[in-house]
Amino acid sequence: MSFPSFFADAPRLKVRDPLSAFLGTSEGGILEYGYEDAVRLAGHSCPAVAGAYLMVLNGLGYLHDEEMPERGGIEVFMRGERDQGTTGVLASVATLLTGAAPETGFGGIGPAQRFSRRDLLHFGADIEGTMALRRRDTGAGVVIDIDTGAVPHALAMGGLMPQAVAGEADEAELESFAALWQDRVRRMLIEHADDPKLIHLYDWSPDEA
Repeated sequence: MSFPSFFADAPRLKVRDPLSAFLGTSEGGILEYGYEDAVRLAGHSCPAVAGAYLMVLNGLGYLHDEEMPERGGIEVFMRGERDQGTTGVLASVATLLTGAAPETGFGGIGPAQRFSRRDLLHFGADIEGTMALRRRDTGAGVVIDIDTGAVPHALAMGGLMPQAVAGEADEAELESFAALWQDRVRRMLIEHADDPKLIHLYDWSPDEA
């Protein structure tokens, strides 16, 4: 398997997962995620996947500052419905990184349902941004929005994309299309990872859910 080299240079996320610690999955329950994990989950790399990855990383950083986030200790709210646009793709990346799952998630261990991840992911939330994160321990929340227009496609994409999408591009044009496509992702992840013009963060009160 060979990914574009910039995947390895993208920001990474380290979390502590109490369930992982309880079951002896990783020492101290520490897990580390990279952009390549989100790509494996989605099966492709695009601005939506990269955007979701950056939104969650920036949102967790906002809520935890220098403290390591707790996987399973975050509730996720999506503005869109689960079948609306790319909402499902964004939500799947959020689940990967935070552990928050819908009604199909892990129900917990024992009568007390310890480490449950079920019903921590919500769709159709009344929020202004694309998604919101809320800490389960402190109740602190953040609304996150993204403007992918802050990192536009290269001008050459204007002619290539219609041909590629219509299945009319030749092999050389398809190679150029793919290279330009991933270059935009690279710029998002490497050059604009914490750019407030790309990722917008807003303090959020829990009673606004």
